[in-house]
Formats: sequence, structure tokens, C-alpha cells
Amino acid sequence: PHYCETYADLVYKLKAEMPEFPSPDGGKPVSFKSTLLNCCQNEFETMVSSAPELSPGEVAGLDPEEVQLQKQQRKAKTLANMKFIGHLFLRQLLTAKIIGSVIQDLAMCDAGDVLPGEHVVECICELLNSIGYTLETMPSGKDALVQVCGRLMDLKQRRDKNGKGAYCKRIQFQIQDLLDTRAAGWTKKIFKAAAKTKEEIRNEQDRDIKAQSAGKTTDSASHVIAGARPSYLTASSPVSLDAGTWQEVSKVGRR
Repeated sequence: PHYCETYADLVYKLKAEMPEFPSPDGGKPVSFKSTLLNCCQNEFETMVSSAPELSPGEVAGLDPEEVQLQKQQRKAKTLANMKFIGHLFLRQLLTAKIIGSVIQDLAMCDAGDVLPGEHVVECICELLNSIGYTLETMPSGKDALVQVCGRLMDLKQRRDKNGKGAYCKRIQFQIQDLLDTRAAGWTKKIFKAAAKTKEEIRNEQDRDIKAQSAGKTTDSASHVIAGARPSYLTASSPVSLDAGTWQEVSKVGRR
């Protein structure tokens, strides 16, 4: 998960260097974009169909700590793949239409009373926290986002026949945090620990003391926009992420 942006940058560069390459069976050349989309589609389908839980065969012979470790690793990989897909979108390698279809499928917006698994809801929150700001600036992306956020609010409030929440508190808090971030214009506070010199620490303390004496509150957090495009793309001439030849790919479709 720590290198998702780096890998997405690498793919962005490779697309320019290798727009297509020979087919293994000697047929027509394989395009970079179709290969990338097929890989994303395969990961997406695996993500939806397989929960982090291990099968009885996988559990056999493992002690409880090993089982828990493998579950955590599987979950981390799934969330990292979702974050990676989001960064591909931010780098104009996937369109808003495709991403909109992905989040609508994950949220099962057309399924009514069928509830997505907790790991799927986590995937939605991970993706939208990675791309929300940019996605909402595009018509087709915003339409899908409005629908999915409404669905998430509904899922958060769902109760079973005993009045218990359909999702655990942790998932409910994740949903609410995402909705709050969107309501704040996708602005988030982050706290990053960084090494500082003694002089920097003294200067920071002086600023805090002056702010407090003036009746102002001090905040050690920095503010970021959740889901903004990389600066090296925003600095160049904009390219629409809402449409284009990447929209229509036969393998990506509603299920």
C-alpha cells in the first residue's frame, strides 16, 4: 500500500513508452490500455467474490496467529489494489465512467436489500478517499458518487430484525468519516511525524506561544485534498477524465 502512487506513476510512464506490444500468439498487437483494463477487471472481480476469510483447506495446519496474519495480509493486498486503481484514474489511465461503474457495482446500488460484505464497503471507502475530489468534478463521476454516497448512508443505518447494525461500528465509522470528508470539500487533516532540528522545534514553540497569547488555537495537523490529481498532471494542460476511448471496454460491465 505504501508504493501505490509510485507504481501508478510507473504505469503512466510505461503507457507513453509502450502503447502496444506483440501478441504472444502472433496475432494483432496488444494495446497497453486493454491489458491494463483487463488486469484491473480481474482484480476487481476477485475483490468482490472473495472475502478476507480463509477456506477450511487454507486454515488446515495453521495456528490461530498464522491464520490472523494471513487474513490481515489478504485484506491489506485488497485495499492496496483498490487504492492503486484509484491512482490509475488520477493519472488519466481510467475514466470516470469506468470508476463510476466500479463503485456502483461494489456498493450493489441496483441490488436493493442485498448487502455488500464489510470488506467490500472498506474497498469503496478506500477508493473514494483516494479519488473523491477529482471524481466529483466530472459529470458522470459526480452522478455515480452521489448515488454511492447515498447507498453508503443507507448501509450505515441498516439494522437487522433484532435492531443490531448490519455492519460493525468500525465500518460505520469509516462510512461516516468518508461522508464527513466529502461534506468538508474533501479536505482532510493529517498528522505526519517528521524529524526536526532543535531550532525548528524552538521556532514552532514560539509560534504556538504567540498564537495562544493572541487567543488563537494551534493545530499541528496539515490539511490535504483527498483525491486530488498529482501536481505534475495539474501543471500540464488538462485532459478530460470523463470520456475518451478508454470508456468503452467490453470486459468492464455491470453485473
